[in-house]
Amino acid sequence: MLSFFSLADRQLSLFPENLLHSVELEYGDDAKERVTRWRDIVSEYQNDSEKEKLYTVNRFFNQLRFVDDNQVWGQKDYWATPVEFLGKNAGDCEDFSIAKYFTLTALGVPKEKLRLMYVQALSIKQAHMVLAYFETPDAMPLLLDNLNKRILPANLRRDLKPVYSFNGDGLWAAKAQGRGKKLRNTGHGMWENMLVRIEQGK
Repeated sequence: MLSFFSLADRQLSLFPENLLHSVELEYGDDAKERVTRWRDIVSEYQNDSEKEKLYTVNRFFNQLRFVDDNQVWGQKDYWATPVEFLGKNAGDCEDFSIAKYFTLTALGVPKEKLRLMYVQALSIKQAHMVLAYFETPDAMPLLLDNLNKRILPANLRRDLKPVYSFNGDGLWAAKAQGRGKKLRNTGHGMWENMLVRIEQGK
């Protein structure tokens, strides 16, 4: 498993030296400005509290457009890296959650406190992904979502039914309010492919 979680590794992996030039060539000036702002957030908010980091990151990414993968990538399902997501200025629920996950880990939030959670969104009757933050292992998680842009405890999100969650360390079966039993190390192919693209500066 690739590692992004020491400060030096996080900075090198997310922000290689030629990143802004590559983004400008691939996506244009507006995308370069978005990626510059993202880089600045990771630099400027290192010393904020974890809660402040959650709100800053959630607010920043929820400005982007919610568009399905077919329209953005011409594929049924594609997990974009944060750079790809910012480059396109659009993505689906996985892209919002993944970008928030990697940005928060780059800000020093331990990955053990974060899980990408698949849920059933009852209001729209479809699968959906949110990012869950656990202040302690047994805490009620806070959910960062692009549909409901308020950060709320999972027990107040009656419109979401947990299915499973994972991060770089493993996969969890869903239980009440997003807590669950760890099943195994993650082997999600799309997750692995996305990590490789991040390592390549994409």
